[in-house]
Amino acid sequence: MDKNKPVCVTGASGYIASWIVKDLLDKGFVVHATVRDSNKASSVAHLWKLAEGSKGTLKLFDADLIQPGSFKAAIEGCELVIHTASPFVIKGFTDPNEALIRPAVEGTENVLKSCNEVETVRRVVLTSSVASIYGDAVEILKAPGGIFTEQLWNNTSSEGHQPYSYSKVMAERKAWDVCKSQSRWDLVTINPSLVMGPSLTTQTQSTSIDVMRDLGSGRQRTGVPMLEFGVVDVREVATAHVLAGFDSNAEGRYILSAHTASLLQMATILRTRFPRYPLPTKQLPKFLVKLVAPIAAGVSREFIQKNVGYHLRFDNSRSVNLLGVKYRPLIETLCDHFAQMIDDGLLKRR
Repeated sequence: MDKNKPVCVTGASGYIASWIVKDLLDKGFVVHATVRDSNKASSVAHLWKLAEGSKGTLKLFDADLIQPGSFKAAIEGCELVIHTASPFVIKGFTDPNEALIRPAVEGTENVLKSCNEVETVRRVVLTSSVASIYGDAVEILKAPGGIFTEQLWNNTSSEGHQPYSYSKVMAERKAWDVCKSQSRWDLVTINPSLVMGPSLTTQTQSTSIDVMRDLGSGRQRTGVPMLEFGVVDVREVATAHVLAGFDSNAEGRYILSAHTASLLQMATILRTRFPRYPLPTKQLPKFLVKLVAPIAAGVSREFIQKNVGYHLRFDNSRSVNLLGVKYRPLIETLCDHFAQMIDDGLLKRR
């Protein structure tokens, strides 16, 4: 890969993408960053701030996932395209296909069609998810050796059950289909578990912010379900994208997951640094969670049945041995994230 060529990053104002842009700018790259509206100061101010103190150059481009051809101008002249843009909505929608699935799949197809049209493109790195590997925690019981690996695919999510996970797996499958239809550029996917750690903007939306807010606000002080997550720091996820972009040997899928932790384990770690917050101290029995979840948390009983009470394991060996990712301690990721949410006013200072 020619490091003098610009690098395109789609969805550049997002949680993970902002760290990717920072990494590239700090290394001196010209970054073609796509955003939905480059004139919206609240969305892009942090990107300009990153560029000010860096060796690199930032160029913003407006692009829309469901508008064919809108990414082409940003991709022109680039050998590497890092596609992170994807709709992020977990609840509050009535039509999962319109809110999540169609923009994720069509958006990926639109970006890759533009890659087909721009002759300089040699590699695409796609931000996927472990949601492409499994849909519900219960699937760990059928995983070979009781561990989730890159060989597995989520075949249980649907438009009606876990639509966000369904959008991720369908978008990744579409990416591999488009890749196989040509031979000029290759595809690498990064499949992170729950991404946590500090954000470079207060505008971020992510599952991890919701998890942290629920733990630290007192909303769950009576107890939490035995719900486990793979956890990875956003800074390592960003690093992995850049490593995957420039390592000529990188290929296929890479699970990015540093630790596995339950909600109670996370709360216990946070309490060591933030003792004044009403963090939960006990785990609730599954039958009770199943009884109250639809009312208290708007979560279906099917979700509780298939996800509460299971121990998860992820094989991250490809990311460590082949990409060279070095994972930081869980306490650092959680506490950095929690402290930033306090600083940003997302949690009341105590």
